[in-house]
Amino acid sequence: MKRRDFIISAAGTVAGMALLPRMSFAAEGVIDWYTSSDSNILDFWANTVKPKFEAANPGITINLVDAGDGAGIIAIGERAIAAKQSGADPQADFFESGNALLPPGAIEAGVYTNIKEAGLSNYDKVNPLAIESDYSLPYRGSQVLLAYDTTKLDPKDAPKTWDDLVAWIKANPGQFVYNRVDKGGSGGNFVRRAIHQANGLDPSKFTVDNYTPEFGEEALGKTWEILKDIAPSLYDNGAYSSGNTQSIQLLSQGVVTMTPVWSDQVLQAIDQGVLPETTGLVQLQDLALAGGFTRSIVIETGTNRDASLKLADFILSEEIQTAILTELGGFPGVSWEYISPELQEKFADIVPKTIPTFPSGDWEAAINDGWYRNVAPNVDRNS
Repeated sequence: MKRRDFIISAAGTVAGMALLPRMSFAAEGVIDWYTSSDSNILDFWANTVKPKFEAANPGITINLVDAGDGAGIIAIGERAIAAKQSGADPQADFFESGNALLPPGAIEAGVYTNIKEAGLSNYDKVNPLAIESDYSLPYRGSQVLLAYDTTKLDPKDAPKTWDDLVAWIKANPGQFVYNRVDKGGSGGNFVRRAIHQANGLDPSKFTVDNYTPEFGEEALGKTWEILKDIAPSLYDNGAYSSGNTQSIQLLSQGVVTMTPVWSDQVLQAIDQGVLPETTGLVQLQDLALAGGFTRSIVIETGTNRDASLKLADFILSEEIQTAILTELGGFPGVSWEYISPELQEKFADIVPKTIPTFPSGDWEAAINDGWYRNVAPNVDRNS
């Protein structure tokens, strides 16, 4: 299942390009590249990265393959482990994923390249906030922002802290909406920002394996009080949108003045006229709303390891990192100082000082269940 729904289909199409069928052996000079991301990412690689990289590297081509979902990506790692044990070809060179270190044991098995030590000329440009492991390369990100109508709210008055945001919501009843906690990451991460607020602004308190019913009740109980407090001031006296897309639609129709949004989704919406150019974007500066990075992995035992490292270095170039921001609507994987001064100025209000994340697993189930029971008991979670 894809990470989230999109308001619009990809801007371009993979014109004239068919995904090559899998062969029983890897071709020299053909990088077998896989993704489990949405179709707009595949289009971006087909229409932007692939032609630029191949033009700069004669004799090397990229075979773009949609792996389907996260299970397809995990299968690549499992296949690489099995191939190394048998001395076979892993039939993969490069893949990207939001959780690129799966499956467990792949690093220990020696099938992933140590990117930090691989000698990439652009590696020192990578945003330190995005680095998760020496074996994965963060090259694009997405973070939840606040989008607002600048014809109703002057940018100088846009809230930049959680307390300011709550004060604005209460002073402007009916003008803020977020989607149901389990119907899209923009609303889900707004709730997670409330969790951080209720727990000392410390994301490190929450890990994938530290959930217990007792800790969950303590940490989330304080959060529900915060969200119940603002509920009467939300759109339609406490209504919640059905997903990321509907939140943007309510903003575009002028029904609300502000809503949380995914950075890539809203930048694409503005670029394509779904939202007007008068749409403002702002990030909280006391602690940003949650987000994350997509990371690339180079298969150490792949036939085209060296060519894949050239590709890894290429996607950190200013040309591609700029395109990620301007064409894809994503966040750069490099530090913002390596983006042009013009773009730094244009996006000054959304440059994150922090990039907090939040674990899934038991925490996700507890958050979803607790939100419906405590914050929105009158909302049918199956509707």
